Amino acid sequence: MLPQFLQPTSFVRHLTGSLRVAAAATPSKVQFTPRGIRPRFASASLYSSNMSLRHIPAKNLKVSTPTWWLESRFHFSFAEYYNPANTEFGVLRVLNDDLVKPHAGFGTHPHRDMEICTYIVDGKLTHKDSMGTAESLGRGSVQYMSAGTGVTHSEMNNDSELLRFLQIWIKPNARGLKPNYGSRVWKKEDRKNQLQHLVTDFKKLECSEDQHTGVIPIHQDVNMYASEADPGVSQTFTLQKKRQAYLVCIEGSLLVNQTNMSTRDAMEIRGNKDSEYQVELKADDTTGAHFFFIEMALN
Repeated sequence: MLPQFLQPTSFVRHLTGSLRVAAAATPSKVQFTPRGIRPRFASASLYSSNMSLRHIPAKNLKVSTPTWWLESRFHFSFAEYYNPANTEFGVLRVLNDDLVKPHAGFGTHPHRDMEICTYIVDGKLTHKDSMGTAESLGRGSVQYMSAGTGVTHSEMNNDSELLRFLQIWIKPNARGLKPNYGSRVWKKEDRKNQLQHLVTDFKKLECSEDQHTGVIPIHQDVNMYASEADPGVSQTFTLQKKRQAYLVCIEGSLLVNQTNMSTRDAMEIRGNKDSEYQVELKADDTTGAHFFFIEMALN
């Protein structure tokens, strides 16, 4: 069966604007403090003088209009879904959790003035763009595209298995940038029981140890991390003052500062202007947890 290059019309119309683990006997503990980093927020369900948390159950996410080939969960307003109270979180403009059936995908479509990162969860994503790039990426890989002055690309599932990926749009720190593309392929061991640093700010990468680790630089003050934690494993992320984060539990279950997150749940974590805060991330004792963490400046 030949791949079907489909043009989801509402998606394309939206894009033409400037948007768009064996159980451990004794749970281990990992301390993680990001180097050299310094989250706009609506109401929070939990609040203290130190930080606020807003848990977003998967059932509260908007699911795209049904089609035979695509099921998307929109964390923010996108395509046919618009909620003026849920358009973005800081510089995080879009986070879509996409499921694409075999031999289908997003046909060639345009982007501009957006930093776009894609994290592949399952299957293989085949990317082609107007800059001449063509490649296929599997689980745990990240692709990055700086749309800048304008670029067109397609994202296809040419395989026989279901494709799942997170697509993340970050508002850039400048408009009219030169389009750019890059990708990284990591091993599972790189994120096993630790927060693997995937993406950071160009400006910070130039003066940090991460410049030799394959971390992807983008044009914004944002850091992205992924982790696949075995059952019972606990990690701590130090959220620096004047920072915020958006967390997605991709697979399994996660306990975050005594709040339970299930598969596909999300959480907004807003820090404090005057002090840092410890975010405790404990994988479920039975299922473990695969999660994605996006950290940025507090608006």
